[in-house]
Amino acid sequence: MTVHFILSGETLESIAEEINLENPKYLKEFHNTHCAREDFIDDDLVPRKKLLIPDIHKIKEYNSRNDAHFKSPKLNPHIPFHPENLAKIYTVESRETEENVLEEKKNALSYTVSVKWIRKEENTHLFHLFKNNFSEKSGSMMADLASESIRSLNPVEVKTDDKGRIVLIALPKETLDNFTKIKERLEDLFPDKYAKMYLDEFERIVLDPSLFHSRMKEDIFIKNYFADLRNTFTNGKSYLTQSIGEENTEIQLLQQVENADYDREIILQQRINPLENDKDFKGKYVLFTESGLVKEIEIKYTISQFGVKNTSLFVLKELS
Repeated sequence: MTVHFILSGETLESIAEEINLENPKYLKEFHNTHCAREDFIDDDLVPRKKLLIPDIHKIKEYNSRNDAHFKSPKLNPHIPFHPENLAKIYTVESRETEENVLEEKKNALSYTVSVKWIRKEENTHLFHLFKNNFSEKSGSMMADLASESIRSLNPVEVKTDDKGRIVLIALPKETLDNFTKIKERLEDLFPDKYAKMYLDEFERIVLDPSLFHSRMKEDIFIKNYFADLRNTFTNGKSYLTQSIGEENTEIQLLQQVENADYDREIILQQRINPLENDKDFKGKYVLFTESGLVKEIEIKYTISQFGVKNTSLFVLKELS
């Protein structure tokens, strides 16, 4: 065994994780069995006091008991993906805050999204997405143009694999065939030189299938609703990749079940892993246990760089 002097903020759980001891209760048990009476641990660890650490052979013996809390099957669920006959409407709220030493800027956008399962094609599922009822706090002409442009493309087609991961995002042939008329209508609604520049770029993206797919993969609703939630859990943890911020910076997330006492709905908590000084991320998903489909999402993250702190909040709720 070795002697460790407890640091401020350390817990039995954090030290057990560091030494790869699965059940932290054995760390306390081992210490109290071998320590002097004055070093006995009752409840919380006390900084600067001694903690006796078992050697690797003893740790392996403890781990072989396979009784750690995170070994519970309910904390290592197989999350299914059964979207057949899905037809739901969701409310979405997105808030952005930019802060520096001089000012704070805020923006908020809300809308509804209808998600409809169309059919299964071999090993993929086809969905139609309709975005409507946009409300933007700024109320600017460009915000109205962006909202109307998105509405003009309804529905967007999303194909996923059998775990709900995005395979392809595209537009129906009918939309592409009629896009000249769609653009002309938008130009009539927004007869402005800046609007024309926006619509020219909009056209370039829409008519390039590869570019449209890559841009839409970063759509805040699509990337969160079709996130890679259903990866295998091991020792109470699963991992996924997500992107955040205007630059779509990739981050690695650790995902855990919030509480093993669930029945019809399961709650997943996400956090950035490993921790980063300039970024923070907290995600919460409520899924239906039998289907694995999303009921609610709440995601909040911050990015701090060059004296500017950007905070984003995304909230999704099932409406019907």
